[in-house]
Amino acid sequence: MTPATTAGRRTEAYLRPVEEVALALGTDAARGLSGEEAAARLERHGPNALPETGRRGPLRRLLAQFHSPLIYVLMASAVVTAVLGERVDAAVILAVVVVNAAVGFAQESRAEKALAALAALTQTSATVVRDGVPVRVPATGLVRGDLVALAAGDKVPADLRLVRVEELAVDESALTGESVPVVKETRTQRSRAGLADRRNMAYSGTLVTAGRGAGLVVATGADTAIGGIHRMVGAATPVQTPLTRKIAHFSRLVTAAVLGLAAVTFGIGLARGLPAGEMLTAAVALAVGAIPEGLPAVVTITLAIGVARMVRHGAIVRHLPAVETLGSTTVICTDKTGTLTENQMTVTAVAAGGRVYQVTGTGYAPVGDVRADGRPVDVAAHPALLACLTAGLACNDARLVHTGAGWEAAGDPTEAALLASAAKAGIEPVPARLHTIPFASERQYMATLHQDGTIYVKGSVERVLALCDTQAGPDGAPGPLDPAAVADQAETFARRGLRVLAFARADAAPGTDALTGLPPLTFLGLQAMHDPPRPTAADAVRACRDAGIQVKMITGDHAATARAVGARIGLEGPVMTGAELAACPDEDLPDAAERTAVFARVSPDQKLRLVRALQRRAHVIAMTGDGVNDAPALKQADIGVAMGRGGTEAAKEAADMVLTDDDFASIETAVEQGRGVFDNLVKFIVWALPANVGLGAILTAAILTGADLPILPLQVLWLNMTAVLILGLPFAVEPRDEAVMRRPPRDPSLPLITGALVARILLVSAILLAGAFTLLHWEQAGGASLETARTVVVNVFAMTLLAYMFNCLSLDRPLLWRGVRRNPWVAVGALALIGVQLIYTYAPPLNDLFGSAPMDLAAWARVAAVAVIAYIAVEVAKFVHRPRRPTPADPS
Repeated sequence: MTPATTAGRRTEAYLRPVEEVALALGTDAARGLSGEEAAARLERHGPNALPETGRRGPLRRLLAQFHSPLIYVLMASAVVTAVLGERVDAAVILAVVVVNAAVGFAQESRAEKALAALAALTQTSATVVRDGVPVRVPATGLVRGDLVALAAGDKVPADLRLVRVEELAVDESALTGESVPVVKETRTQRSRAGLADRRNMAYSGTLVTAGRGAGLVVATGADTAIGGIHRMVGAATPVQTPLTRKIAHFSRLVTAAVLGLAAVTFGIGLARGLPAGEMLTAAVALAVGAIPEGLPAVVTITLAIGVARMVRHGAIVRHLPAVETLGSTTVICTDKTGTLTENQMTVTAVAAGGRVYQVTGTGYAPVGDVRADGRPVDVAAHPALLACLTAGLACNDARLVHTGAGWEAAGDPTEAALLASAAKAGIEPVPARLHTIPFASERQYMATLHQDGTIYVKGSVERVLALCDTQAGPDGAPGPLDPAAVADQAETFARRGLRVLAFARADAAPGTDALTGLPPLTFLGLQAMHDPPRPTAADAVRACRDAGIQVKMITGDHAATARAVGARIGLEGPVMTGAELAACPDEDLPDAAERTAVFARVSPDQKLRLVRALQRRAHVIAMTGDGVNDAPALKQADIGVAMGRGGTEAAKEAADMVLTDDDFASIETAVEQGRGVFDNLVKFIVWALPANVGLGAILTAAILTGADLPILPLQVLWLNMTAVLILGLPFAVEPRDEAVMRRPPRDPSLPLITGALVARILLVSAILLAGAFTLLHWEQAGGASLETARTVVVNVFAMTLLAYMFNCLSLDRPLLWRGVRRNPWVAVGALALIGVQLIYTYAPPLNDLFGSAPMDLAAWARVAAVAVIAYIAVEVAKFVHRPRRPTPADPS
């Protein structure tokens, strides 16, 4: 049987009676398969496991660090210099390449070790009925047709058509986004429905929260609903990050220009009759001088420092460019459950005795109080309120468990919320329970009998009201029932996106020890609950929008719930449902996605479709999520951000970044970090390129005029390994600009370096070219040796780069000493460069190795003059072309 056929039968199983499904599967709905048949099917169809994900091994990750045009040219230059016998030159070039690769490989290796494989979702055990006998087997041993038993706490091991349920409820939030456990049934559904609405199915990877049941396996491994998502993850095309695209484009341009220039100068030299070996050395010097060797290393180090900062803010970054990508983000598509919300049901309001009370605190922690009109109340002085909260405590099968990570629910989240509300009111445990009528979808209520003869009932508003003939008044005494008023209050709660439960009580007849039916009840009140937004979510959404970033909530939950949560966190406007998405043509979807901030009842393939639609509008998409259903979109997005604490392994595997604190507010911090990283990279590139352009220009001029080389290849490497790295590293730790979150996202279509910055680079390059040539001839005219003149040229480049570093601490305003105060590494770098240049100039061993020679004080004064001229010229250019800085009130 083909996978398509299998998937088709799984899809149709919820539309077919149990008997028909069992017949098609060749199994018995009561006794399951025989052991022999199960073994034969396992042999034919393989284990119940997802295919291994195509993760890069260590060798591929290491080789990927060398995949750059700049690195290719450097390695070719190393080979040429080695062939020419310049082994020191070759070794230094290779050292640059190896350091860059080592930093990137180490970071990616650490991140890979922090994340588990997607296939771990199915590595569980299951109770299966074989030959009519329950046995425990690894979930990988299940086959289609097996009869699987389920109990509270079990992870569903395969896709099942349910054949028996006893108050069975399943948490499907990881798969569908539905925040409330789904009560299951066995009835055949009469019409097609989405995954979240198939009540007679249980899906692989979901969690049984209450009750018992059994189901026939209709799909295993890659054919399950999770398997379909797994295929979508594999089919999603990884998107290059903006930084990766820009650096790659920049590298190609630089490489082409340098190789072309080297080839031209080589040809001109041969045409002029110069020796081929000498011209090859000159061409290598030109290539090594014009290529920014320090760029890959400093880019990698800058990103790695950004990664380290993100770890301190609760994030694990798997790929270095992901840090910068968040800074370029224009749209954040976020899941609701567990990302914007606490993923913990919380009672927020109680209606009892004709009054509405507020309950403070969020989640399962018993921290908070009950209030009326904003003031705390003594619950004991409000009998109806006390009785309503006591009913929620008594008619309950959940438990609250305190762990190292906080309070967690053992059992149904709705019942756990009732326990928390009773604990906040300080209600003592009720008398022991004698008997229970468990909740069932056909009854729509649960009832408990206690030792003191009290019967408590909870359930849907309509069903509980139908069982009542009186209503508790403010003093707790029974009075006339007003069903219309209760229904109106319930509707008011529902419009706020709250889930509403009704409560009632009665006194059992003396001697009753079991419930065979219910006497007329007294209505006690309503408790309204929801999965509350995280306390920081609204501020984080506002900050992102102030930064020009659109925030869109995409959830599998109901439209009313999504609308209510969206309103609380500042995402207002119309809600687009999955059905409306399905009916929207592809050509219209980008516009619809741009206009809409909240999407509800969305399936995994529709999340993927939304991300692709927004990408067609040239948006840079950050997709956050925690469920299996988020994985395809996480992989397709420019950057996927998974939740680490409450997220599934599927989401973590598909993501570029994992937030260990599961807090959407961390996304705002990540965006801020990313923008700072990008700013620092641009500052470094604008600072570093004049040296490369100047070196290329001075070498080209020398070759074209037939003069001696003003700087040797090994001296060029000295500059790149000292000045560029020593002064470049302070840019990696440069603090973020205070206005970084008050400006719009960078246009993804803009080049890495704008025209104004290119003009600045050329200005400094021209000053370097003129200063170096002038001082070269000045020294030689004054009788200095060629070695001394070349040493002066090296120091012109080093000291001018030092002065220019202070220009580049801000690209649009002067900083100078303020820049040193806010980043002490600037002073450290400056002193370190001066120290190494003094050693280069005066240490005899380095004089012998690099061909340098001592300089007199007058030569140093002339070098300093060139550096000062460069600094003043750049500050004047910044003043003339300074842009008007935006303020929060002026987002332009």
